[in-house]
Amino acid sequence: MKKTISILILGALPAFAMANGAHSGTHEMSGGHATKNQHHSHEMGGMSHDRHESEAGQPGNPGNVSRTIHVTMDDNMRFTPDQLKFKAGETVRFAVHNNGKIRHEMVIGSLAELKKHMTMMRSKPAMQHTESNMVALAPEQNGEIIWQFDKPGIFSFACLVPNHLEAGMQGRIEVR
Repeated sequence: MKKTISILILGALPAFAMANGAHSGTHEMSGGHATKNQHHSHEMGGMSHDRHESEAGQPGNPGNVSRTIHVTMDDNMRFTPDQLKFKAGETVRFAVHNNGKIRHEMVIGSLAELKKHMTMMRSKPAMQHTESNMVALAPEQNGEIIWQFDKPGIFSFACLVPNHLEAGMQGRIEVR
């Protein structure tokens, strides 16, 4: 009896959070494909932000893409490839495919930014957002990120779905 009540209470928590004014929904996806160069739009009390700022760079202009990198995500909690190198100022198109049977995402940023975002997502699990530095994909879905790496440094990309980063779903970007 206690176990049944506990399960019912845990199942109702997301509804209570949404009724209490928390974010609603999940990562937005457009039809069968994520939209090109998605823009940041955390919906918080009617406010939305149109541009995602990151230590790793900025949204890229599709007309300035110098190359396309094909990235796959899978249920082994890995990206392929997981090590990338770019030149400062380079604009890259990431053509991303989810080979898995569960939802995954690719988010670009410094490791500190990614961990901060992951913590925020955990505190607001029903948050809905799309950002220019990320793509969230259902199984067998394709999407893309167009990103300009505007300064040298070591950056990361990761899946921020709960427990995926901790399971090793991240990669390294070196910008020279």
